[in-house]
Amino acid sequence: MTIVHLGLLLLAALSPVESKRETFAIDGAERQAIVYTSSKPAPAAPVVFVFHGHGGTAQNAARRFRLHELWPEAVVVYMQGMPGVVGITDPEGSRNGWQKSPGEVGDRDVKFFDAALERIQKIYKTDPNRVYLLGHSNGSRFVNVLWNMRGDRLTAMCSSSGPGGMLIVGSKPRPVFIIAGEKDPLVPYETQKRSIELVRKLLKVDPSRSKVEGLVRTDAGTEGTELVTYIHPGGHEFPTEALPFVVSFFKRHPK
Repeated sequence: MTIVHLGLLLLAALSPVESKRETFAIDGAERQAIVYTSSKPAPAAPVVFVFHGHGGTAQNAARRFRLHELWPEAVVVYMQGMPGVVGITDPEGSRNGWQKSPGEVGDRDVKFFDAALERIQKIYKTDPNRVYLLGHSNGSRFVNVLWNMRGDRLTAMCSSSGPGGMLIVGSKPRPVFIIAGEKDPLVPYETQKRSIELVRKLLKVDPSRSKVEGLVRTDAGTEGTELVTYIHPGGHEFPTEALPFVVSFFKRHPK
């Protein structure tokens, strides 16, 4: 374990956080999110929105990712999806999920994000220049939807096991951390590689300036952006050992 990662864990242990469930009315539907903050939140704190995979829940995402412990000074919002969108293993769309393209299901999830961001910034006085997203699988594709539609409000993103790279073509260049499994049975690695190449083109990365640390490759891009990739030998799971790298990535990218 590196000194940086050990420091993150020690800070998490010393910084208690509190949670609160927020409810929103979006087009007649009740939407919910779990918000974690420091027991003494500071003004102008960063905010991270987390989107679970298809069939997941906000509560399970909080238990799995624990970003509120790794980055206790941030406001971390675990968003709850809802049924109505077809998934790879859910042809009826009966499980919780997120819209997969602009305009789908009346942009219900984009509206949910807009309402949540507005309320969080109003209540917690978070920094509008430090708005981060993390999504896994279907949640990762939704991160690309938000990049496409709300790129001017976003600072940096993390995407794991997600398709939908074409959504970011023509979007605003933003720093992005992409996680992909070489043995992913649901979203083939070749599909994820194509998405990575589209991001490389968008950010105009310079391969001669690449830095590699274990599974992490960092490429400098245009306008102070970065493309960080974490290619692991596993499948569709989110490798939690990558999370300290994600937190460090977010911290070094204020808008």
